[in-house]
Amino acid sequence: MSSHSTLTQRALVRLSPTDPTEDVRGFLQGLVTQDMRRVLPGNPQYGALLSAQGKTLFDFLLWDDGADVLIDCARDAAGDLAKRLTLYRLRRRISIAREETLCVHWSPEPVEGTSPDPRLAALGWRWLAPESGDTGADERWRAHRLALGVPEGAGELGDILWLETNAVELNGVSFDKGCYVGQENTARMNWRQKVNRRIVVLPIAAADPKRQKIAYEDLGLSVEHRRTEDLAALDLPQWQRAALA
Repeated sequence: MSSHSTLTQRALVRLSPTDPTEDVRGFLQGLVTQDMRRVLPGNPQYGALLSAQGKTLFDFLLWDDGADVLIDCARDAAGDLAKRLTLYRLRRRISIAREETLCVHWSPEPVEGTSPDPRLAALGWRWLAPESGDTGADERWRAHRLALGVPEGAGELGDILWLETNAVELNGVSFDKGCYVGQENTARMNWRQKVNRRIVVLPIAAADPKRQKIAYEDLGLSVEHRRTEDLAALDLPQWQRAALA
């Protein structure tokens, strides 16, 4: 595997059936934005858990692990995500806990036995394995994905409406899977094509402090929540410009 691969700022939450008749995917199907039928071996999917109003609470990648599902999320959000899922569990016989034996790994280049990032091919390749003991991957990953205009995590996305995070363009929502938390408003926005604002990554020189979610001085980049009518003159990545067109 490539060097500097462990993403120490990511964590895994494992959902496991405690009864052989329990269905973890069925449980998540009624909660998350992604269609759990697409989460297959070697084929992780991007999705989110929303508020009832369709605002972003947690974004993550979903991994198949036999009868279990592993959720690849921001480390500082893992505990809160597990608690939120536990609230929805009610009497379902499902264990929800941090997975401490595996870590998320990333490489910008293809590596045998890894999976392409489901959001955007240029983001690179991911896999789950024990910690490798290396350092430096988090900084490289942050610079790589922001250079491609891809935000993630509460610090960059906040609690904005899911479709305003570019969820459609980054393959983070299914419109034919049935109901989930926040589905009504999300589906209505898509049907009416009323995504009035977007998260964008811009040079700090072009920043608007009123619209800024977070600034990365070391990268010279600003993550902002801008009105769509204000985006035409901005230097956006091709995938986002194509979506706006």
